[in-house]
Amino acid sequence: MTPPTVLIADDDRSIRTVLTQALGRSGYQVRSTSNAATLWRWVEDGEGDLVITDVVMPDENGLDLIPRIKRVRPDLRVVVMSAQSTLITAVKAAQRGAFEYLPKPFDLKELLAVVSRALAAPSAEPAPPALPREPEERLPLIGRSPAMQEIYRTIARLTTADLTVMVNGESGTGKELVARALHDYGRRRNGPFVAINMAAIPRELIESELFGHERGAFTGAMNRSLGRFEQATGGTLFLDEIGDMPPEAQTRLLRVLQEGEFTTVGGRQPIRANVRIIAATHRDLRAAIRAGAFREDLFYRLNVVPIRLPPLRERTEDIADLARHFLERARADGLPGKSLDQGATEALRGYRWPGNVRELENLMRRLAALCPDEVIGAEAVQAEIAEVEPAGPAPAVAVPAAEGTEPLSVAVERHIRQFLAAHRDGMAPSDIYDQVLAEVERPLIQLTLAATRGNQIKAAAMLGLNRNTLRKKIRDLDIPVVRGIS
Repeated sequence: MTPPTVLIADDDRSIRTVLTQALGRSGYQVRSTSNAATLWRWVEDGEGDLVITDVVMPDENGLDLIPRIKRVRPDLRVVVMSAQSTLITAVKAAQRGAFEYLPKPFDLKELLAVVSRALAAPSAEPAPPALPREPEERLPLIGRSPAMQEIYRTIARLTTADLTVMVNGESGTGKELVARALHDYGRRRNGPFVAINMAAIPRELIESELFGHERGAFTGAMNRSLGRFEQATGGTLFLDEIGDMPPEAQTRLLRVLQEGEFTTVGGRQPIRANVRIIAATHRDLRAAIRAGAFREDLFYRLNVVPIRLPPLRERTEDIADLARHFLERARADGLPGKSLDQGATEALRGYRWPGNVRELENLMRRLAALCPDEVIGAEAVQAEIAEVEPAGPAPAVAVPAAEGTEPLSVAVERHIRQFLAAHRDGMAPSDIYDQVLAEVERPLIQLTLAATRGNQIKAAAMLGLNRNTLRKKIRDLDIPVVRGIS
């Protein structure tokens, strides 16, 4: 049996050599070229079982070649590789019918796995309609880190489907930008994008905001009002901070997702829900489910495709690009044009960014407005950071752990499992609940007192406790308190 033939097009000879050797060792035949014209001639002549093409070539853009390949040989898979590594590149590759998109540099094992999957895949379906051309400078998301590349690839795959998406990430990471990208490059891009923040709406008005109300439905309802579901008809409804939705609204939302229709407050006639749902939250919804604050069945309805948006401290390699982008945006808004020197960039990378990308944007605008120098140095950055950084370290208990560290919930769960396993065959103590709470409370209070140098008023404020409650816990847990400790 003749082995499959892979056609490679890339104007970088070293990349062609590496790919040819790797694919040859795996049993494939390989033909490679530095230009799109030769690749196109091979395709027209019926050669090759798979195409691997770069985007930027001397005679033609590799993305523009994909629709032509699909017209003459719809079953021929195309894998796109690119050093551009932007969301738009990934989306265009998917929209034009690429089997997979690989940002450079990539792991050869990943490439070989993609080649194997592409050759084993069933016959291709008709290619989706081409993405409307967008200017390259209109990048909705900035970053070339591995974490962002994976998000770009996920978004690209979702542009041809209306699946419900749950975006999870800390405040300021850009969850709405992801939602807008999913809308702007998806099937419903010609429809409206409607956003609603659950945390910003009074509890008693959420159902009316979502589903609308009829005249006379409640005191003050003088006219019929359209809800966000009707406003988003044919488009996308973005439910931000879904974790703050009250239980009664959760029940109604679940019914809409199950039945595909809803009624207005005070109404009787069902209305078809013709929207794509994208939800977002900074909360741990699984913990909220365990606490009885969020419906598990609703979670699984919303969490069809989860996207975790990493905090800025987990993608520090993107900080320089983001900072330049925000300085350029500030200049476009009328602020003085500024740039960063290497020391300033390193200072930005060394900060922990509790406010994430939003905090970085605000800092860049502030520096553009207030820094007298055209080139911003490390001292200016450090001075601004010192103004906003709290005196003591903020405990990172409620946020996902940085790479290499273990989240608190995981550590607690592991220790409880070990404790229960140790008593499986014997008589377990009857006060496990109090023991576990004491194990967590004692170091929490001790470290908070250390951070406030023994000041119980400040410690109570940090912990969110009444001062008398804190004093009682200190006595019960036998915690020594020394004023002025370091």
